[in-house]
Amino acid sequence: MKYLIILGDGMADEPIAALGDKTPMQIAGTPYMDKLAKMGRNGRLATVPEGFAPGSEIANMSLLGYNVRTDFEGRGSLEAASMGVTLNPGEMAMRCNLICIENERIKNHSAGHISNEEAAELIHFLNAKLGNDRIAFHEGVSYRHLLVMKGGNKWLNCTPPHDVPGTPFREVMIKPLEPDATATAEELNELILRSQELLSNHPVNLNRIAAGKDPANSIWPWSPGYKPAMKTLMQQYPNIRSGSVISAVDLIKGIGIYAGLESISVEGATGLYDTNYEGKAKAAIEELREKDFVFLHVEASDEASHDGDVDLKIRTIEYLDRRIVGPIYEAVKNWDEPVAIAVLPDHPTFCRIRTHVSEPVPFLIYKPGNTPDSVAVFDELAAFEGSYGLLKEDEFIQQLVG
Repeated sequence: MKYLIILGDGMADEPIAALGDKTPMQIAGTPYMDKLAKMGRNGRLATVPEGFAPGSEIANMSLLGYNVRTDFEGRGSLEAASMGVTLNPGEMAMRCNLICIENERIKNHSAGHISNEEAAELIHFLNAKLGNDRIAFHEGVSYRHLLVMKGGNKWLNCTPPHDVPGTPFREVMIKPLEPDATATAEELNELILRSQELLSNHPVNLNRIAAGKDPANSIWPWSPGYKPAMKTLMQQYPNIRSGSVISAVDLIKGIGIYAGLESISVEGATGLYDTNYEGKAKAAIEELREKDFVFLHVEASDEASHDGDVDLKIRTIEYLDRRIVGPIYEAVKNWDEPVAIAVLPDHPTFCRIRTHVSEPVPFLIYKPGNTPDSVAVFDELAAFEGSYGLLKEDEFIQQLVG
């Protein structure tokens, strides 16, 4: 049997009054996810262990069966793997957003979803102005970039910018968690302030403002860590001998690389609602022909949630169903070697508060030949009736590939 996980990032939500107290998943038309839920078995999964913030790094590592208490080393180090940046002993990596600050408050975490070309110009400019033999900026995708510091102390209290839209930025700057990290925190905060001075009048931002767009007028480093030591999925699960990860997001690619998966790039994959859904579906089908395991990640619903855009979130869920789940199912349903399909979010992202929460997520697992349970639709409420009940830690991946 082959195995496919289709991950709709941040797809789960809470009941919304404007939707008649239903969630976006309940409102969205999802005939293929409902079909798989009806033919398969369902449940809920706690992807965020107690004591951890509900970030995508924690949730995705957890659902793949990793013990984040021992395996997690910060988001930056995972993204470094995707970007081809080698971390040497003593080097600390941090995710580095380009964000928009307005009236001393964080307006958004993405600088208005700045384009790759604009962002690349700004990151190279910052590296020329602020980089040195200890500090280096590395270009990523859109607002998502990397900061590497030699000799940095990772014991820092860093606030993800998508968690605090509207907050005065000085209130959530970096703080040391232990005295030895004070110098690192001070150096990083100075980089934030200096970046604001440098970016305020950069031509890219002046052009964005003239076009009515949000400027990328500050960096925001967060989630520090060193190079992790993770076993591959192949070392942990005998039924997985080879696999691929398909995502537009460096974090997910990096997790996949450390998990022993080949990272597959899809032209036009953006991490937003306009991503190349069809290209991702085609890539997943092609990879399943050659490999045992595919992890297909789609970011769009999470970004819509961070923007507080309920209508867009519903549309992204429908896109996932119609343009990814449906085509893949129709392609593989009659293969000689059956394909087990799991669909789930990594964490809920509430449109109301525009950020992640730690509540369990709904999931479905369809394995050809297995007896289904009584669930007939795929959403947060229906999952309570699923035969898997509430799973945690590595129990989901064990059920899928066991």
